[in-house]
Amino acid sequence: MAPAPTVIAHRGAREAARENTLPAFRLARELGAEWVELDVRRTTDGVAVVHHDAQLEDGRLLAELSVEELPEFIPSLAEALEACEGLGVNIEIKNLPSDPDYDADHLVSDAVAGLVQAYLGPANALVSSFNIDTLDRLHAVDPTIPLAYLFAIGDPVSAIDRALAHEMSAIHPYDPLVTESLVQRAHAEGLQVNVWTVNDPDRIGALADMGVDGICTDVPDVARRVLDERSTPES
Repeated sequence: MAPAPTVIAHRGAREAARENTLPAFRLARELGAEWVELDVRRTTDGVAVVHHDAQLEDGRLLAELSVEELPEFIPSLAEALEACEGLGVNIEIKNLPSDPDYDADHLVSDAVAGLVQAYLGPANALVSSFNIDTLDRLHAVDPTIPLAYLFAIGDPVSAIDRALAHEMSAIHPYDPLVTESLVQRAHAEGLQVNVWTVNDPDRIGALADMGVDGICTDVPDVARRVLDERSTPES
């Protein structure tokens, strides 16, 4: 039997606490997650902060605000990494050309690289993005930090080829794209496969059967229970 997939708490334990916040990250550990996934953007004063959307609920753009102007619930990446001590952290950098805060210079990658070395170390970090240019920038700044290519559409085999061409360690496919043949092909090329976002217990079990390396989920307690039950010998 293949090793059980890693349980990755999507934006923390977001079904039980406000997503991408310190309580969500701390709760993820209590609910059995081994890794946390979080989203990073950059403020106007160059601070990497944890927030999914480019804008706040009131419409203000994070990239036009200083860190002091943000709501208290939005942590800096440094604060988030401190809260995730003892866990692995998948840092997703948000920086698509279609985003209202798009930064063509990818300066957020510089900030992420420094914080990974200061708080995690490469062995406990994985940086992902939909934007390969953003990942290329991070790789140029610090080639020791593992990278993962995020994708939700298109040909998964092409995604494998792109990940290899850009010296990445993993692919992060959207769950409906994942098949056993995709997992086998990625593994044959030395790439890990971490799937997002999976909350259904039966699907979690099916992905484990396929041999995926990680399952990103909103319900880490459910994933932990499913995977632990599968690994417990029947009496």
